[in-house]
Amino acid sequence: MTSATYEVTGMTCGHCSRAVTSELASLAGVTAVTVELVPGGVSAVTVTSDSPLTAEAVASALDEAGDYRLAAAADLDGPHAAPPGRTLPVL
Repeated sequence: MTSATYEVTGMTCGHCSRAVTSELASLAGVTAVTVELVPGGVSAVTVTSDSPLTAEAVASALDEAGDYRLAAAADLDGPHAAPPGRTLPVL
């Protein structure tokens, strides 16, 4: 089991939290998702899974849930980005 916390932007309400939770929970191997909602700010989303998730999988699930993004999405292509197929660092 592994847990990772992601900083997510674009969430404003309980509906947003439920949408993000539902999409992330549907990823293979995910056993739990918790959201610490900061309306209009940067929310902390913790995902527990059988194995680490790739940044791409998390970003894709957030996009599918709505207009939600990893706070570090601008850095996904930058010098601190995780290589393709690798995970973002745990906060």
